Parts: sequence; structure tokens; C-alpha cells
Amino acid sequence: MIKLSRLNGQSFRLNAFYIETVESFPDTTITLTNGKKYVVKENELEVVERIQQFYQAVGMIKAHSMWEENGEDE
Repeated sequence: MIKLSRLNGQSFRLNAFYIETVESFPDTTITLTNGKKYVVKENELEVVERIQQFYQAVGMIKAHSMWEENGEDE
């Protein structure tokens, strides 16, 4: 699970396995696989980094960036 903050500053934890998209509208909006949306204080890059760290912690990806490996920069 990753720790995030709602716009009012209240922190919560979100299961990264259920994240489908992370977008900026300009607020960072996370959409889960069930369609539920969360708007958070963290910017899009911070959220992606936390997801990546979570995947590393549970052994789903290696220590280097899976986005760099695939040639993606967004």
C-alpha cells in the first residue's frame, strides 16, 4: 500500500495493485480498476514513484525503473 494525502491534508493508504491510471487535471487524480477516483495532493510523478517503490518492495520489479527500461518518460 502507498501513503497519499487528500487535498485537505488527511493521509490515507491506497492499494497500488488496484491503480489503473494516474492523471493530472491539474489536480492529481487516481482511478482504480473498479472506477473509484481519488484526488490527491501529491503530483503525478510522486505517485508513480511511490507505486514503483511499492512494486519493488513486493518483488514485482527490479530496483531500476521499469519505465526507463520500456523507454517511457511519462
